[in-house]
Amino acid sequence: MFLATVLIGGSFIAVENLAGLINPFSLILLRFLISAIILSPFVLFRQKLRRQVIPTLKRGAIISLFYAGFFILQLIALEDTTALNTGALYTLTPLLTALFSIFFFKDKISIKQYSIFFLAVISTCGVIFKGSLDLLLSFSLNEGDLVFFISMILMAFYSIVLKLFQKNEAPIVMVFSILLGGSFWMFLILILFDIPLNWSFIKGRYAFDIGYLIIMTTLLTLYLYQKATAVLNPKIIMSYIYLNPAIVAILVAIFNGIVLDYIVWIFIFISCISTVLLQYILHQEKKV
Repeated sequence: MFLATVLIGGSFIAVENLAGLINPFSLILLRFLISAIILSPFVLFRQKLRRQVIPTLKRGAIISLFYAGFFILQLIALEDTTALNTGALYTLTPLLTALFSIFFFKDKISIKQYSIFFLAVISTCGVIFKGSLDLLLSFSLNEGDLVFFISMILMAFYSIVLKLFQKNEAPIVMVFSILLGGSFWMFLILILFDIPLNWSFIKGRYAFDIGYLIIMTTLLTLYLYQKATAVLNPKIIMSYIYLNPAIVAILVAIFNGIVLDYIVWIFIFISCISTVLLQYILHQEKKV
C-alpha cells in the first residue's frame, strides 16, 4: 500500500497538468482503454484467467462507476479550484471511509482512532499549507471544492465496494474487469452527449502525464489495491492517504527544485508518524 500511495501522490501533479485540456470523460476513456489493451494479453492468453473474466465483469462494471467517478469529478473540480484545496479536503477521505464502514462492516471507531485521525488531518494540512497560518486563514471553499467532496465520497465507497464484491478471482482479472467496465461507461456517456474525443491535444508533456496515469496509477495502483483488499479492511487502506500531501510535497521539491521550509519537514514527519500509529491501532483492533 505504501508503493500505491507514492504512485497516487505523483498522480495529483499529473492530473493538475491535464485538467481542462480535454473533456474529463474523454480523458478517462483514453486512460482506461489503453490500460485495458495493455493488460489484455496477460489475462486473455491464459485459459485459467480468461474463464474468470465473464463472471467478474458485472462486479467490475459496478466498481468502475465509483473509481471512474472519482477521477472525473477530480478533473472537473480542478477546473474551478486548486490542488491546495483538493489536497486539504482529501485528508477527510479516511474518516469518511471509517464512518461508512460502520454501516457496511459493523466496524467501530474508537477514541484512539478519532484522536489519530485528528492528528493526521492537522499534520497533513500543515504540509499542504506549508506551515503558514496566513495561508490557512485565507483558505476558502468554492463550487469546485463541493464537486471534489462528492468525488471523495465516491472514493470512500470504492474501497468499500471493492471489499464487498471481492471473491476468489485473480486480482489481475478484477482489474481488467474494472477497466473494461469503466471504458464502457465513458464510451456510453461520450456517445449519448456527443462529446468529441480531442485526443490529438495530448502531446509533449501531456503525453507523459497521461502515460504516468495509465501505467503507474491505473494498472499498477489498481492491482496493488486489489491485492491489499484481500487482506486489509477499507479503513486501513484509506489511512495511507495521510501520506499523500507529504509525498506530493517531496516530489514537487525534487522535480521542481523547490527547497521545503523546515516547518514543512516537521509536519511531514508528524504525518508519517500519525499514519504509522493509525496503522498500528487499526491492525491491533482488527485482531480483537
